[in-house]
Amino acid sequence: MARRRSIMSDRLKMELAEELGVADVVRAEGGFGSVSSRNCGNLVRLAIQRAESLMM
Repeated sequence: MARRRSIMSDRLKMELAEELGVADVVRAEGGFGSVSSRNCGNLVRLAIQRAESLMM
């Protein structure tokens, strides 16, 4: 099975998590598995907004 390459770097994910205030949860639990689905959705939305702003 082919390995899936991550689209977003871990550094970018942590930057977004810090902006949304969930970075402490990510650090405490050792990953994004403990972040709520609502906050993960907010992370994705923020990432999309950043990508769209770079395209303009």
